[in-house]
Amino acid sequence: MTATDRFDIPPPSGIHLRATEPRDAAGLTLLSNQASFRWGTLRKPFQSEEATRQWLTSGGENRLLLLALEGETVVASGGLHRFEGRRQHAAELGMGVASAWQRRGIGRALLAALLDSAFNWLQIRRVELHVYIDNHSAIALYERFGFEREGHLLGDGFRDGAYVDVFAMAKHIDPSVGSRPA
Repeated sequence: MTATDRFDIPPPSGIHLRATEPRDAAGLTLLSNQASFRWGTLRKPFQSEEATRQWLTSGGENRLLLLALEGETVVASGGLHRFEGRRQHAAELGMGVASAWQRRGIGRALLAALLDSAFNWLQIRRVELHVYIDNHSAIALYERFGFEREGHLLGDGFRDGAYVDVFAMAKHIDPSVGSRPA
């Protein structure tokens, strides 16, 4: 597989993707505070608009944040956070789609845009993520894009009053890089 395989996926009709801006704090806060959206992420409940604004403006050069919008309504968000030092070749990915907008191809287009940016523009060779083991649709999406399960983390997340297991997954642009136990 080459870096450009499967990354040229346009968003569905009526949806556009773009980088976040400080003015997106209100829309991103509304999205983040939806219980159904937050269920699949590591975000805390009841995030303030000011906290979102600070988060939007604090990432620096090591972060890429994208939104999927219908008109001016934020329906999904995703981002990459590049690690530093000896891990500068790797980045952590996080994303989510509002439940009313799921299964329409928005997550697929957003993930493709993030991976295209990572592998074809930012010189990232490895993208990592954590996903709750009961988030079957997200796991299926990640696996369709070539992510592999690298670990099962017991009780790694806390959601709805209980600890939840998480899969650690990653995608390498060149899967032959690195070593694997025999």
